[in-house]
Amino acid sequence: MVDLLVWVIFGLFVGAIARLLVPGRDPMGCLGTILLGVAGSVVGGFLASLLFGGLREGFRPAGFLGALIGGVIVLLIWRRFRGEPR
Repeated sequence: MVDLLVWVIFGLFVGAIARLLVPGRDPMGCLGTILLGVAGSVVGGFLASLLFGGLREGFRPAGFLGALIGGVIVLLIWRRFRGEPR
């Protein structure tokens, strides 16, 4: 249960910072921000494993910087598929 709470807090924090770094309006609410941060962590971990260690160990969550980079990437992809202007 504690792990889930940590993921939610981390996702909210990273998602909020990613939304602040990428200019524009994103009406996704608190739950969307949490999901953005968690998805960013997964994407950041995937990219880090590709760049630094291969995929031998499977998917791993990223640290703060990797999650932030992943969150920005996920947010930009989200906007592209929603048809929002850049």
